[in-house]
Amino acid sequence: MLNFFKKNTALIWAKKHVQKAKAFKKDAEKNQEELLLSLVHTAEKTLFGREHDFENIHSLKDFQDRVPVSDYEDLKPYIERVKKGQANILWTDTPEYFAKTSGTTSGSKYIPISKEGMPFQIAGAQSALFHYIAKKNNADFVNGKMIFLQGSPELEEVFGIKTGRLSGIVAHHIPSYLQKNRLPSWETNIMEDWEAKVEKIIEETEHENMTLISGIPPWLIMYFEKLTEKHGKKIKQLFPNLQLIVTGGVNYEPYKDKMEDLLGDKVDIIQTFPASEGFFAFQDDYTSEGLLLLTNHGIFYEFIPLEEYGKPGARRLSLKETELYKDYALVITTNSGLWAYSIGDVVRFIDKNPYRILVSGRTKHFTSAFGEHVIAFEVEEAIKSTLEKFPARITEFHLAPQVNPGKGLPYHEWFIEFEKDPEDLESFRNELDEQLRARNTYYNDLISGNILQKLQITKLRKNAFHEYAKSQGKLGGQNKTPRLANDRNIADLLEIYKL
Repeated sequence: MLNFFKKNTALIWAKKHVQKAKAFKKDAEKNQEELLLSLVHTAEKTLFGREHDFENIHSLKDFQDRVPVSDYEDLKPYIERVKKGQANILWTDTPEYFAKTSGTTSGSKYIPISKEGMPFQIAGAQSALFHYIAKKNNADFVNGKMIFLQGSPELEEVFGIKTGRLSGIVAHHIPSYLQKNRLPSWETNIMEDWEAKVEKIIEETEHENMTLISGIPPWLIMYFEKLTEKHGKKIKQLFPNLQLIVTGGVNYEPYKDKMEDLLGDKVDIIQTFPASEGFFAFQDDYTSEGLLLLTNHGIFYEFIPLEEYGKPGARRLSLKETELYKDYALVITTNSGLWAYSIGDVVRFIDKNPYRILVSGRTKHFTSAFGEHVIAFEVEEAIKSTLEKFPARITEFHLAPQVNPGKGLPYHEWFIEFEKDPEDLESFRNELDEQLRARNTYYNDLISGNILQKLQITKLRKNAFHEYAKSQGKLGGQNKTPRLANDRNIADLLEIYKL
């Protein structure tokens, strides 16, 4: 009787929520214009607001004239003052939390989350689940056990501001109606050794009625592989009531075939786009790709055409100025005090009614040693199409330029860990090259002009990427190895795993 009540309550809440959400989908452009001025007005008296003349900002143009695009290094002097306990610096008062992330150039980053911003982090994930329940008219999963894998929920304090990984912070805000069914235990969640943590999670979950599992694809695959190795069964045989997987952090498509093989049967997938800076989008239509952009969740968006990013005079487009199927660097202004902040993600719109996006790459993750500017979306689509034509399966890959080969022309080198090798590697290589040429005209011109030779594939041994991540202290959690680079820093370290 209690289970029936929980399931039906969830259905009622979900349908009400989706009905209310129709308004923000319809009024996205208006919402964004109003939101920006509201954020500016709220922060007029902050140090940042005074320094950037917020009192005289009355339009998007005023804002763009006064507030340049920034990155963490630009905002770091302000954040350092906040870390010392100073209030009203970037946003009113002091942040409720710092989400601590690892940065390559800045060391650890401390991303402020205000008391106004935190509820939207939770609301984004909640809205994703409500849309799913309403669309499927099915809330059975609320009666089973669920994994919300996160970093350690133990938080430290920086001048009274609670600080930790975003996933650990979110663990303290999971709704009470989900807490009772949540796994793993607190003791397991606070473990720092990732491999030991996964083993413990397996112990706690292998005999449970698991109905929802959440995590980034590489972690899910690691967890599922260890379960199948231990029990010799597919995941749906172990967890017959597993209904839903919620994933985010990286593009799901390249992991799809591997995931489906491990699952062994149909499980619904919700893709999401969360970050320490905000919860940006989630999949609301399970019949097609694309993530619904959350335009009323305390975040104002600007979009810089990728080909202009980092150049003087680069245009900063509003939502209504964007075009379909073009790549844009995502710039955000938030109710936690990030102002015209470039988060490093690249998106493209595939629909404007409502606004839906794909995450197509990272501004710093590209290959352009020869002027081709190949991005993650292009390589992921190329390998996806290639795998559709060959009975092969990959675990992971990394693409890097080889500028000074021992002999012959330069080339793109693909480091690939195959789970199942293609029968004809040369045909696979040729097809992959053709698929990339079809998606990037500059790369095609370089091949046609005999400036580059066709890509080369370097096969890596089993568990190569796992071992590489472990060697770098980046195993588990939200860590993921970049799939392409403009240098050979990662490639040179992968050389030791060659077959």
